[in-house]
Amino acid sequence: MRALKIVLYIIGSVLAIFGFLNILGAGAGVRNGILIGILLFLVAIVFIVVATLLKTPNQEVTNVTLKVDLPGNVNMDTLKCRSCGGTLGPDDVKMVAGAPVVTCPYCHTTYQLTEEPKW
Repeated sequence: MRALKIVLYIIGSVLAIFGFLNILGAGAGVRNGILIGILLFLVAIVFIVVATLLKTPNQEVTNVTLKVDLPGNVNMDTLKCRSCGGTLGPDDVKMVAGAPVVTCPYCHTTYQLTEEPKW
């Protein structure tokens, strides 16, 4: 659909240029130059209007799935809220703009998870 719009714009532009040249040529003695030039301009306008009115299909929605691959034996600690100490579950962690964000179901505090250095 997008290629059709581009082709229609190009054809409309070329017809408008030829229309302009025919109108200029009418001053040099070309018969019916003004009439042909105006006709080419009108056809060019029709092509450009049709190209403008064509709708492009909506872009597809892309879903991104983030999978975490943990190496070897990993001991899972319980996540606790920084504010109230309530136990947090996996449903309380969401990815927002590429960063894990936790919302406590008890006190409704929201904060970003940060990984502490292992040394």
